Amino acid sequence: MFLYIFSSDSESPKDFFGKSFGQTLFMYQNTKRKVHILLHPELGESKADKFVNAFIITLIILNVIAVMLETVKPLHEKYEHFFDYFDQVSVFIFTVEYVLRVWSCTHDPRYKGSIKGRIKYMLTPGALIDLLAFLPSYFHKALKFDLRILRLLRFMRFFRLFRLTAYTKSAQMIFNVFRSRVNELLLSFIMVVFLIIIASCLLFFAEHNAQPETFSSIPATIWWAVVTLTTTGYGDMAPHTTLGKVLAGSIMLTGVALFALPAGIITVGFLDEFRFNKKLKGHNCPHCGKSLDDHFHHEDEEINEASRPV
Repeated sequence: MFLYIFSSDSESPKDFFGKSFGQTLFMYQNTKRKVHILLHPELGESKADKFVNAFIITLIILNVIAVMLETVKPLHEKYEHFFDYFDQVSVFIFTVEYVLRVWSCTHDPRYKGSIKGRIKYMLTPGALIDLLAFLPSYFHKALKFDLRILRLLRFMRFFRLFRLTAYTKSAQMIFNVFRSRVNELLLSFIMVVFLIIIASCLLFFAEHNAQPETFSSIPATIWWAVVTLTTTGYGDMAPHTTLGKVLAGSIMLTGVALFALPAGIITVGFLDEFRFNKKLKGHNCPHCGKSLDDHFHHEDEEINEASRPV
């Protein structure tokens, strides 16, 4: 029977097993690609992608709420078993998600290599945050931590809020804006720090003699500068001298203008990001499939068609 299957009229054993291996490899790579797209909303638009991402986002938010409610003693005592059960289910889901992310990350060209690529991905900030979401629970089961320490470790799940940028395109766009404008924002932050230091020095020398206990030193006056420049105004430190009031008024006006600078930088960043996304999406011609940004492509085709010899 075996010889008949691989007779001269059929494919050889080498071709048969080679074809079978190729099909298996194709199914493996295709499954990896689908899982990778499923866990990265920016790559897919199917209903399954949206459902999985909405489910993970909801679970992250529910975990944060649960950690917060656990600190309320009456609620914790009444629903302790529910919190523990919810924690176990969440840890299981986060573990499966993390394993699937590590397994499918090699589909991304940045993480090529079955071992090296996965290690490289596991050391990224996003993967480390995902790991912190469930690893403390396993440590607790293995080492039997005190419950107070376990609650403290569960607070690490708050870091998963930073991972929401990986599940929503809008949050990813905000992240891209800050990343593209990091130099300008850093410069504006440095200018704010300089203004705080200068304001503290000026108010200290203007008010120290009149209020030696309130404005006792320049570091102590920094608190007044921060509160004043951010327009909070607690009122615990206020200038009494005429020179101090004049300087405080000038510092307030300067602070309003300077703190508006980051807002302008971020606004420009959003505008640039909107233009970039619009350019990426583009608009294709329904007839030839080419981008409408290719000016007069239809006219070029008509000219080429007319110039052909009959």
